[in-house]
Amino acid sequence: MGRIDKYFVIVVLLLVAGCDYFRPKSGSAAGGEQVVARVHDQYLYARDLSELLPKGINAEDSGRMADRYIRSWVRKQLLISEAARKIELDQQELERKVQDYRYSLMVYEYEKQYVSKHLERAVSEEEVQQYYESNKDNFQLKQNIIRGLFVKVPKNAPKINNLREFMPLQKPGDREKVKSYAYRFATDYMLDDGVWVNFDELIMNTPLAGIPNKVQWLKNNKYAETSDEENVYFLKIQDYKITDEISPLEFVRDQIETIIVSRRKTELAARLEEEIYENARKNNAFEVYEK
Repeated sequence: MGRIDKYFVIVVLLLVAGCDYFRPKSGSAAGGEQVVARVHDQYLYARDLSELLPKGINAEDSGRMADRYIRSWVRKQLLISEAARKIELDQQELERKVQDYRYSLMVYEYEKQYVSKHLERAVSEEEVQQYYESNKDNFQLKQNIIRGLFVKVPKNAPKINNLREFMPLQKPGDREKVKSYAYRFATDYMLDDGVWVNFDELIMNTPLAGIPNKVQWLKNNKYAETSDEENVYFLKIQDYKITDEISPLEFVRDQIETIIVSRRKTELAARLEEEIYENARKNNAFEVYEK
């Protein structure tokens, strides 16, 4: 049977079988039900798979997904069977762990809903600035970064000498002229010199990537032009920071905002727990007995 025919048969079986959610069965196969897999006395039926398939996908994709799930189910059942055969389990301890896991999932889902409802995601400039100033030592750079302009143009681009004249930014209006040229003729560029970028990532796949001592090079160069067989590369450096220096605020702003929001989530979860405890205490919902 061909691949498409096989997938088509699987999908037809699933559609005919109905939409019950997966439930492995023990004992013999139920009469009249289409069995798609068996591991010892555990059976997987076609109807158990139907809800797992997205609606609207074609027969081949549906069959492929079903086939992948069946194989995964077989492997999992074999592992379970082998584990049950090879190790001795304390049934009460196992049930306790399952119960603990179930309760943990319930608490997690409730906390997630509570936090989602009450979380303030907007972070003010004052909060960012305060966190940065209080934790500067945690923001040491792990790479060299720069602010500047970068333009890559083909060697046959028109009027390259004009770009050479504009790139050093020695005259008013040169920055806009560089942008205008880059938009028309460059194959790659970075034109926002207010943004800090990773220096190594910027010069990757350029002749500048071979600089042996990049720290010393950055200290000695504010402008560079180089080329390879096909392209010419222009780099104007407005400012730089080297590894182990304190990162500029703008370079870590997104990281700080993420940290602040994450801290709020933790505080909300703690507040929820405290609120529940205090309400229960006021209503005499619990007692702790003396030993």
